[in-house]
Amino acid sequence: MALPFTNISAYRFAPMSDLKALRGRLLQAGQSLDLKGTILLSTEGINLFLAGKPEAIQAMIELLRALPGLEDLSPKHSPSAEQPFRRLLVRIKKEIIAFGVEGIDPATHTSPRLSARELKQWLDEGRSVTLLDTRNDYEIRLGTFKGALVPGIDHFRDFPAAVQRLPESLKKQPIVTFCTGGIRCEKAAPFLEREGFEKIWQLDGGILKYFEEVGGEHYNGECFVFDQRVGVDPALRETETAQCYACQAPLTAEEQEDSRFVEGVSCPHCYQSDAERHQAAMASHQARLCAAADPLPGSLPYDNRRPLSVPERCEGMPLIDTLLNLLPGTSRTEWLLLFEQGRVLDPEGLPASTERRVRAGERYQRLLPGHVEPPVNADIRLLHEDEAVVVLHKPAPLPVHPGGRFNRNTLLHLLQAAYHPQKLRPAHRLDANTAGLMVLARTRHFAGLLQTRFARGEVEKLYRVRVQGQPKDDSWVCDAPIGDRPVQLGCREVDLEEGLPSRTEFRVVRRDADGTSLLEARPVTGRTNQIRIHLWQAGLPICGDPAYLGKGQLGEVQTLSPTAPPLCLFAWKLAFTHPLRGERLSFTGELPDWAV
Repeated sequence: MALPFTNISAYRFAPMSDLKALRGRLLQAGQSLDLKGTILLSTEGINLFLAGKPEAIQAMIELLRALPGLEDLSPKHSPSAEQPFRRLLVRIKKEIIAFGVEGIDPATHTSPRLSARELKQWLDEGRSVTLLDTRNDYEIRLGTFKGALVPGIDHFRDFPAAVQRLPESLKKQPIVTFCTGGIRCEKAAPFLEREGFEKIWQLDGGILKYFEEVGGEHYNGECFVFDQRVGVDPALRETETAQCYACQAPLTAEEQEDSRFVEGVSCPHCYQSDAERHQAAMASHQARLCAAADPLPGSLPYDNRRPLSVPERCEGMPLIDTLLNLLPGTSRTEWLLLFEQGRVLDPEGLPASTERRVRAGERYQRLLPGHVEPPVNADIRLLHEDEAVVVLHKPAPLPVHPGGRFNRNTLLHLLQAAYHPQKLRPAHRLDANTAGLMVLARTRHFAGLLQTRFARGEVEKLYRVRVQGQPKDDSWVCDAPIGDRPVQLGCREVDLEEGLPSRTEFRVVRRDADGTSLLEARPVTGRTNQIRIHLWQAGLPICGDPAYLGKGQLGEVQTLSPTAPPLCLFAWKLAFTHPLRGERLSFTGELPDWAV
């Protein structure tokens, strides 16, 4: 019983012009004939793979043969039970087979052709000849001629480099190049001649023509074809070979039974364990992080629009009083100047009035034109990544969230660039000047689970900290409540009456001769600046802290510069229960020199 579909493949190197018009004609004709497949057009010729009803295929062949230079176009035919292509594509390309070498023009010169029958006769006679397979490795995996020389390439563009690796002795030996249908040999064989190989032939019509004329003798396996059939046997019948959706590797029936083959996902050639897959993804994200930070995104001038949301406590207040309440670090005089310059915008994006009465939930904007942000340390290092969480080393100084002078030069902005379109969500935070371990969630759901565990004290956090002075006790606990309203430069203070419950456990690691001490700090709660405030309140300010100074004084600087001596506070260890798998994960950071 005849199969209902005819498949053809053909190519011809011939000068062609007016390609856009020709593309339109061929696309219209192919669609009217209900043909599917691909036609590639170039000034150097045509290359096509088509399938359809026999009479429709014949009509297209006659149309093509009517074109100048294609009069003797001789397609290779094979039948199939189903249409192997999904749609018809007609494309204009620089080359009909990508090679990338100037000066190789098959329309004007090709190497001598050897017919399939002649090659079989040579092989039957045992003639000394090297068969050179010019195809890609994944094609050769299905089959090739017995004893063929395989150059080991992933793409035909790699063939010239592979030729340079061939033994010098081959240059004087007979070589027959072959490929699927012959088109690659039209360029590979002349290139070999140009490189000094003296006895070159190309198999006319390739493997498919060999199968058609003489069968499969001297050939092992099947032939990869570039359609949904994947492979054909020497009788040109479709085989049971499939193709991996992920890596495009052809798969034998045995490989399809392998547990690593998941249709549409993986196969034995590209399968990765969860750990391997996450490691590869993390390496890709690390590279994107490095690219996003060079140059620092905030180092180039831009119009920065800083959002300002009105809390319930400011309901009905004049806008300028609201701003002074929200951002006490900016004076009334500075705000009045911003209003005068039209740089405070209302919810509609228009310049706002100082006396406008605000409503809770409204969003205003502070416009900072031509804004350039201070430099930061962007040496973010990813340590762990899976489907739920990302653990990283945050450098210092680097703010986590946008705020104040920083918008783009922040951890979250850089992570957004690396993980886009996914948005990572911090499960906790570190001060801009504090370096060390952080965990972020990959979805809102996982973020909620992790943040709840942090709030319940179920996450173990351990810091190394160097302080000025030496504690009288080897270990102690500070449970001084901390106010939730910022004072000078956003700093918090101990507030015995209205402060939030706060608890930090301290242990002395070493007392040093220079009058400083190395401590371990275990914050049980997670208030803003908690460790810094508790040590400051105890008369043991942290070395390098620009805000919480000695003798209970507050500094004039909030965020350090990358060249300043560091804040000696390091988030060293982190342990938490995985929000998806329920296992306990533990991480330890590499201690800086001052903490060893």
